[in-house]
Amino acid sequence: MKILWLLNELPPMVAEQLNREGSNKEGWISGALSRIVREDMLSLSICYPVGSEDEIKDSEVSLASGVIPCFAYFEDRKHPERYSLLAEARFGEILKKAKPDLVHIFGTEYGHTLAMVRTINKLGESAPKMLIGIQGVIFRCGEEYTCDLPEEVVNGYTFRDIIKHDNIANQQAKFLERGEWEKEAIRNCPNITGRTDFDKSIVEGLNESARYFAMNETLRTPFYEGGWDIESCRKHVLFVSQADYSLKGFHILLEAMSDIKNKFLDVRVRVAGANICANSCLKDRIKLGSYGKYLNNLIKSYGLEGKVEFLGRLNAEEMKREYLNCHTYVCASSIENSPNSMGEAMLLGVPVVASRVGGIPSLIAEEEEGLLFEACNAEGLAEDVIRIWNDDNLALRLSQRGAHRARLTHDADVNFMRLIEIYNEILS
Repeated sequence: MKILWLLNELPPMVAEQLNREGSNKEGWISGALSRIVREDMLSLSICYPVGSEDEIKDSEVSLASGVIPCFAYFEDRKHPERYSLLAEARFGEILKKAKPDLVHIFGTEYGHTLAMVRTINKLGESAPKMLIGIQGVIFRCGEEYTCDLPEEVVNGYTFRDIIKHDNIANQQAKFLERGEWEKEAIRNCPNITGRTDFDKSIVEGLNESARYFAMNETLRTPFYEGGWDIESCRKHVLFVSQADYSLKGFHILLEAMSDIKNKFLDVRVRVAGANICANSCLKDRIKLGSYGKYLNNLIKSYGLEGKVEFLGRLNAEEMKREYLNCHTYVCASSIENSPNSMGEAMLLGVPVVASRVGGIPSLIAEEEEGLLFEACNAEGLAEDVIRIWNDDNLALRLSQRGAHRARLTHDADVNFMRLIEIYNEILS
């Protein structure tokens, strides 16, 4: 069978051969690709985004299973709220060249998903089959974007926000606009994969005639080896995988840190990703957005100076090191479907504290495999962290049972065979 993948990001193993920057952000893509390359069970081609029209080209990479054709399409990631008719035209060209039996669209977060759905539906009887894989749910992200931020912060502006026309309220509006494209794409695609009760209910609400296929994610290879050890971890250290925007709830964690600090003076939080709070020089202050400014104010008002460290962009091995070194992993988001980072933490046996939102309750048994708190509830977050740090037996139980659950959820063999099973079922 001939499958065309429409991706948000290039997997590192492909990016390296194309001399482009790859992304570990969607690690399940790399996991699935590794299996396809090793098993050689289908003919795969890849469609990936580029940042300028000059970069649109056809190419190919050589992997263990043979040659994989790669097709670039333009998408303006600086302005993801702008829909591109150019993408529709390009997808028409790609479909003629690749001649896939099935187009597997990974995610609904960007306009290219709707562009491909529209392009395929215009082809009528000659069209390939199509399948959308739900990752995040962008319209729900838009609805929950501000995560209980004060109104003056949501509607406020810094110099950076004025120049970019991009304060928090603007960002939320852009998410909601992209969410309308997402809804149209789901309504017009007959086959959808998902992995939680949350995303299944979204699909059923938008397209009751769609076939919904349950399929879990395979995560990046390094997280299937090694395990967290309560004796060797750095006590009273929290690890957070992302804090770029308000949806991820980092301000809620900072509020919780104030309470945690009263019990554990040596508490620290380490954050993967860029330091959006940086303000040590004029250049930093010019680039500071409303959310970063608000985080700075919280750090100062709660006396957390020196207790928050941004680590920059981390690769898989560096992320793994942070998970294993921390005492607890925290996901404080106001909405999530199936956070990749939580799965990685659970696979390694790191005690997890997460908000009780979206698809998270489908992936973790509360009190047995992790602790859950109400979204945007800093007091509840703090109580859960303090419970784990006061009770090594609880930490060990969450570690062991969380790892067992994750090994089932993210079983690479099971998930790969399920993917092939879904492809076969759609094409039959």
